[in-house]
Amino acid sequence: MYAPVVLFYSEPGKEFNKNVDDHLKTSLSKALSHFYPFAGRFKDCFSIDCNDRGASYTRAQLLPCNPHDRSADLRNRLILAVQVNIFTCGGVAIGVCIWHSVASASVLASFVGSWAAVARGAAIDSDGIVVDCTSLFPPQDLGGFSTGQYSDRDVLPGLVTKRFLFEASMVAALRDKIGSIGPSSDRPTRVESLSALIWSAAIGIAQEKDQPPYKVHLGILTVDLRKRMNPPLPERCIGNICQFSVSQWPLSMNASEYNGLARTLSQSLRIINDEYLRELHADGSYLELMKHGRDEQAVKYIGGVITISSWCWIPFYETDFGWGKLTWLGTAMGLNNLVVFIDAQDGEGIEALVTLSKENMAKFERNPGIVEYATFFSAHI
Repeated sequence: MYAPVVLFYSEPGKEFNKNVDDHLKTSLSKALSHFYPFAGRFKDCFSIDCNDRGASYTRAQLLPCNPHDRSADLRNRLILAVQVNIFTCGGVAIGVCIWHSVASASVLASFVGSWAAVARGAAIDSDGIVVDCTSLFPPQDLGGFSTGQYSDRDVLPGLVTKRFLFEASMVAALRDKIGSIGPSSDRPTRVESLSALIWSAAIGIAQEKDQPPYKVHLGILTVDLRKRMNPPLPERCIGNICQFSVSQWPLSMNASEYNGLARTLSQSLRIINDEYLRELHADGSYLELMKHGRDEQAVKYIGGVITISSWCWIPFYETDFGWGKLTWLGTAMGLNNLVVFIDAQDGEGIEALVTLSKENMAKFERNPGIVEYATFFSAHI
């Protein structure tokens, strides 16, 4: 699966109007010399041949490829694809798709930021881009395990993605309402607060169905491990160096208790530290945990799931190719029960891109908490 992002810009100045395409193509080529694995091809699901076959660069539609590509031709699968769109009004949209097992959103932002720096004539420091992490994550037996795969339930026909804006004042009000969630009287973070709100809405949808009382609802947050290691890994090192933090909430319990939900999410996040990670990955425990998560015996106890990926604090809005910073950012992961958080333009509010079935989206929009705190509902994305 690809991680897609679309960067929207106002009309470039006169010095760029006639050569935006050449300018971007030339600078992309130079940036790839530093992020050289992105110009290679897969040997198999877990390794890359850095053969310099290049990335795709085209013009027309917003995204350069289908993010849900399942083609069997692995050795010819692009790792990076770029699509540049120049509209009749003069505005520019740059769509980028990168294979998700090779790069997380933070790495994608690092790459487009470096590409933009080259386009502005700046130099790139290659230190920290390609890092050998085998001492931290020892090679494991990956037989029977595949990356980038997902079930048919994740890409159901008729899924709807909508954009919800939670303005800074509403996020602050939600944090105040939740209050202390730890022994030091800490308030939850912006992401923990909004995750609790959205998890509450998702649990409420599941509780409307007739389910056995022993079932639980899972709230899953993606966690970037770079800053949680000691010493920290370079922020822009290539790889999807992330894992899931999984929290459970019994479907028999009240789902509108935001404090309890935020506390549960926070506790699951706090245990992910250097000691925990080294122990978990050293003996293959995490790989076994991932395999077990696909076990039908385990699935029967799950009454629902929502996965939240936060792109907050990732500096996409700083990306400047020489004609100014972008005006808006979008993504199109489009997987069922997936929520992506992106900083609003003011850096304080949060936009949530939510993908659900049509039926569940209608219920989500009517949830009292969503109605209270979300100040904008967009049309379908």
